Formats: sequence, C-alpha cells, structure tokens
Amino acid sequence: MEGRDQGTFRDRIARNRRNSLLLMAAFLAFITIFGYIIGFAWLGDPTRALFGLALALVVGVVSGLISYFAGDKMVLAASRAREITHDDAPVLFNVVEEMSIASGLPMPKVYIVDDSAPNAFATGRDPEHATVAVTSGLLEKLDRDELQGVMAHEMSHVANFDIRYSMLVGILVGTTVLISDFFLRGLWFSGGRGGGRRGGDGGGQLQIIMILIAIVLAILAPLFARLLQLSISRQREFLADATAVRLTRNPKGLADALQKIGGDREVLEVANRATAHLYIANPIKKFEKRSKGLFSTHPPIEERVMILRAMEAGGVAETTGQTSTETP
Repeated sequence: MEGRDQGTFRDRIARNRRNSLLLMAAFLAFITIFGYIIGFAWLGDPTRALFGLALALVVGVVSGLISYFAGDKMVLAASRAREITHDDAPVLFNVVEEMSIASGLPMPKVYIVDDSAPNAFATGRDPEHATVAVTSGLLEKLDRDELQGVMAHEMSHVANFDIRYSMLVGILVGTTVLISDFFLRGLWFSGGRGGGRRGGDGGGQLQIIMILIAIVLAILAPLFARLLQLSISRQREFLADATAVRLTRNPKGLADALQKIGGDREVLEVANRATAHLYIANPIKKFEKRSKGLFSTHPPIEERVMILRAMEAGGVAETTGQTSTETP
C-alpha cells in the first residue's frame, strides 16, 4: 500500500510539473492569438497587426519573468509579512523543520503576518526558493498538532510544486486582464474606431469584425482565466490535504485546524483577490463587502473536514473529494 501511495504521489507531482510547462505553452499561444486579433482590430491591417502580437508577447514575457523571479517577494510585501528566526517563534520553527524533514525538502524561509485572523500560505517558484507564512492569529489560536497539520499542508504545496503552478496561473490571469483592460479602455477613448483604418470597404468591414471578436475575447478571456485559476486552486487544496496527512499521519490535527480557521470571524485585512487563492482557507469571508463578486478560491471547508474525518476514522479519502471504506 505504501509503495502504491508513493508512486501515486510521485505521479501527481510529475504531472504538476508537466502541467506547468503545458500551461505556459498554452498561455503563450493564447497571448499570441489574442495580441494579433487586438492589433488587427486596433490598426486595421494584417501586417501592422503584428505590432500588437509583438507587444502582447513582450508584456507576457516581461510579466512572466518578473512574477517568476520576484512574485514571492511581491506577495510577501503585499501581505506585510516579516521574516523571522528560530528565536522569534521556536515552536513554529520546530514544526516547520519537522515537516521539512518528513517531506525531504529544504528548510523554507519562515514569515509572520501580524494579524489576528488565523491563516497561512506558501509561495515561491520551487522547493529551493520556498517560503511559508503564518499569521500571528494562527500561532495564538492553534495547538501544536493543529499547527503541524497546517504546516504539513503548506509544505505539501511546496512538495507538489503547487506554488510554481499557482504563480504561472496568476501570471496568465494578470496578463490577460492587463491586455484586455488596455484594449477596452483604448477603444472607449477612441470612440470605437481603433487606431487606424485599412483602405477599402472590405478592409473596413473586416476590421469591424475583428473589433467585435476582440471585444468578446477581452470581456470573456479574463473570466475564463479566473475560472481556470479557481478550479486549479480547489483541486490542489484536496491534494495538499491528503499529502499533509501522509506527512503527519494525523488527519485530526489538520481537520481541527481547518474547523478553527473556518469558524473564526476575524478579518484578514491584508488579503486581497490576487493572493486569496494562496491561503490554506479563503481569507475573505462571505460577510465582508470585498467578497461580493468573488468566486470561491477553495473547496468548502466542511467537505475538506469530512474527508479528513473519514481518514481519521480509518477510511481512505481520495483527493477528488470522495471517500471509501477501504481500511489500511
């Protein structure tokens, strides 16, 4: 059973790496097509439209490089997190070290966000450049077993390369929104005429068609990109929960932690829509004004706890959200 589990998890990690490459390739292909259509719609000429294609690729590559090499620093800065040492929080450091050894990963940097709302996240581009961050409220409100469950979950995101995949998806969403917004605003200020006209009725009609296609893509592309991001985020939370249990052999600790985090009414002020998917539980509560129009970045905590309780009772839970009564 153990050998089969090892193979299964290794397969999933390898699939995450392959998916990262596929996602990047698909992203570049989409940006290329999107940029050309916008260039044609704006300039009205198939040759001059290559300028739009080139501009979109430059924006995509530059934002990708910045996010890949400095994305974790931007997330930590936006979260107002500060790096700590062992002397600042010895229990937290010991737990992270335990999970680092259990997972066979390098020791990540450890940060604290001074906020009373309990939550945590991991970020970075790979296990060698990973960071885990917890709120001060998490340290105050969880016992050691619960803290271990949370840190095992975050280290699982590192081990499964979810941190890199989340960063790539974030680049996709951000760049798509940036290009779409740039085009729509430019079209609005130009009165819908674009930046140029191709001579002849046929050219003008074709440009109008391309403008309509570009408008539809500019409106729908960010929505589909966001839905893709949320879908991926939800699936990977289940996998990280299962991996965490494999590291700790204690599903109760993570289940109890999730219940406490989910039931807490404190507001995590530094959380926003760009970073919400990184946290172990959605940091933006339903009763907050900023939650309006926000798609769910996480599977329901109740469902995650139910799966963990099934593990605790001796059942084997799958990361798809299903449970079975098979005993080890």
